[in-house]
Amino acid sequence: MTKDLHLGDFTSNAAKSSIPKYYGETLLKIAQENESVVALTADLTASTECELFRDAYPKRFFTTGIAEANMVGIASGMARTGDIPFVHTFSVFLTRRCFDQVAMQVAYPKTNVKLCGFLPGLTTLLGVSHQAIDDNAMMRVLPNIVIVEPCGASQIEAATIAAYNHNGPVYLRMHRPIHPLKDNEIKLSLEIGKGQILRKGQEVIIFASGLMVEEALKAAEILESTGVSASVANIHTLKPIETDFIIEHSKDKSVVITAENHSIIGGLGSAVAEILMEAGIKKKFRRVGVQDVFAEGASTDYLFEKYGLSARKISLEVQELLGFKK
Repeated sequence: MTKDLHLGDFTSNAAKSSIPKYYGETLLKIAQENESVVALTADLTASTECELFRDAYPKRFFTTGIAEANMVGIASGMARTGDIPFVHTFSVFLTRRCFDQVAMQVAYPKTNVKLCGFLPGLTTLLGVSHQAIDDNAMMRVLPNIVIVEPCGASQIEAATIAAYNHNGPVYLRMHRPIHPLKDNEIKLSLEIGKGQILRKGQEVIIFASGLMVEEALKAAEILESTGVSASVANIHTLKPIETDFIIEHSKDKSVVITAENHSIIGGLGSAVAEILMEAGIKKKFRRVGVQDVFAEGASTDYLFEKYGLSARKISLEVQELLGFKK
């Protein structure tokens, strides 16, 4: 029997490094607690922070080469023997490239596999082939899979522990932070299926996920300077999404915005729209995200601005819905 781990059970040294590896260090500490934890990669060991695990536990580390579908199948078999596999590659390869294996060998039999995808959305210079703009939609349609996306460095540890503690398939959508946590930055907790209000406002609610949480908080500051009061909610769990939380924080607002580093089709925007419509809640509503297009390789800041995901663009969407003159 394994024991549940909790935020704060161990202390990270990542903040002391110029290149933080909050995920890699957390996975290593989990592995120290439970010898059933194993790690698999598809020729992307360093890019997914797994070199820490590899160096500490070489007999529990497996690399399949560029064979993601096989890797998922191997992980499913290992889970059936009692291992807890953490499977690593870029998000687009883990979902689009081996969707059938995830469906048939992980989701359907409910194997205890943790699918850890990196480079979510428009966060890479490598262009369309590496940009996961449809991964949440694909995972969301599969029964039995939990989808977790931490909002940044402050929540990576909690997200990794939550994935480990959950008995069943988890898709962990991970973005590697560029900078260490600030000395005064508080680590965020994470309870699967529970939304978090990070900023309270009266007129507008912005439901955001992943990197878009920071953009939403910046947008709320911009809006405050124009006299608009906006709440910001961190929806770190896309599935199961907290229906009552969405309804409760939408019903008294005049504008509802969703913000995601993903296509507006099939992800957070679709989920919130479905909840509100089924509850009979009619609001001025806008989905901020990738607008059913492919992007190109460039810096994240450039892509977020060009494709409408920046804080400035979020604030403009809110102002338009509120009837501000251009």
